[in-house]
Amino acid sequence: MSADHRAGEQRGSKASSAALDTLTVRPFRRYLLGQLTSNIGTWMQRAAQDLLVLHLTGNSGSAVGVVTALQFLPQTLFGLTGGVLADRFPKRRLLLITQTAMAVQSLLLGLLTATGVVNLWSVYALALALGTATAVDSPARNAFIAELVSREQVPAAISLNSAQFNIARILGPAAAGLTVAAMGTGPVFLINAVSYLAVLYGLITDPPGAPREPSGPQRDGPWLTEAFRHITATPELLLPITLIAVVGTFGLNFQVTISLVAIKVFHSGAAAFGCLSAAYAAGSLIGAALAAHGGRPPTARRLVTATAVFGVLEAALGLMPGYGTFMVLLIPTGYAAVTVTTTANALTQLRAEPHLRGRVLSVYFLVLLGGTPIGAPLVGLVSDAFGTRSSLILGGIVSTVSALALSALIAERRRLDRPRQVAGPVGAPLPDTPPAGTSGRTPSTVKERFTR
Repeated sequence: MSADHRAGEQRGSKASSAALDTLTVRPFRRYLLGQLTSNIGTWMQRAAQDLLVLHLTGNSGSAVGVVTALQFLPQTLFGLTGGVLADRFPKRRLLLITQTAMAVQSLLLGLLTATGVVNLWSVYALALALGTATAVDSPARNAFIAELVSREQVPAAISLNSAQFNIARILGPAAAGLTVAAMGTGPVFLINAVSYLAVLYGLITDPPGAPREPSGPQRDGPWLTEAFRHITATPELLLPITLIAVVGTFGLNFQVTISLVAIKVFHSGAAAFGCLSAAYAAGSLIGAALAAHGGRPPTARRLVTATAVFGVLEAALGLMPGYGTFMVLLIPTGYAAVTVTTTANALTQLRAEPHLRGRVLSVYFLVLLGGTPIGAPLVGLVSDAFGTRSSLILGGIVSTVSALALSALIAERRRLDRPRQVAGPVGAPLPDTPPAGTSGRTPSTVKERFTR
């Protein structure tokens, strides 16, 4: 057996061990199971909500884009505030409040639909309410992961969390399609309301523990300014956040495009829409599972490559002639998409200072989800004006070009900054100094991780 083969086996064994060790952490395991249950209900609601809007408006792509935009608009308005709250208050307490608010929203939408009094404006209003709760929930929920596991387990925990999310993405739309076909959209929203009890149960019954990383200095100064300064001064943060801003706005709009393709291009019903969503989620699940067992730390090069490949696949989707070929290509597209988001998320969490993580993640989710109020209506307008296929081709081209362009710009910035760092004042940090919590790595090692 060659040395390279043995080294590969050892890396694979360590990767599998890391994923299994992370699952043995009881608070994280309970968090994961609660999130899986809740996210299945959430994906059921998302699918049913799109179908409900199409039914209320006579298959208007613009209306689907508007309701999606309203759901994500609060991320733009209040997402940064959510990050500040996540750093200043106990995350468990915030999650109890936000998860309860989201359950109430689902209950109201379900009751309105089941009683037959729902209209488009009520769907719009409740989508906006859900987005407001999510804007506070997202940074707290994702930063909470780092408090449940050790720093070494964070990449595996993020990948496992992404895996459960994509399992829900497979099961949720498929279950929604079958449930809507059998009973209508109202029961789907009520099922989602009940699913939040799994998260609330875990948060209430699992005793709170001390954060596993130091929280860092807390002060009453410019909280957001400090986070932005940290991001702009750290290329390993600036690249994923900037890239996700572009791709999240123009490329990751499948919640809108899949429903439009199913209804307007292939003239299918709810069950066919559920199958397309499940195919995309199946690819995402494969990508998340491989990331959890891959054993490789996230790198900027992998992020750029995955984004470029994702863009090519998305553009190719717009050229697929039939339902079958479209569904098959959704699998590798989902794989590439989750590789992009998981790698960007892991880079962001690992490179952020612990006491700034909530605010840095709020910026990450601001650009990931906050671009949707722009991207979703744009997809609907392009679909109505030039056809649904054109919106896919446009999103794919923008994603690929942005990945290559931003990679070149960040590399050039690092090249220009290096002489200034070397010639800095006495006592200034050396270039490529490892971040907090990475003691033992030499500067060349950190540089190597970013560039390889």
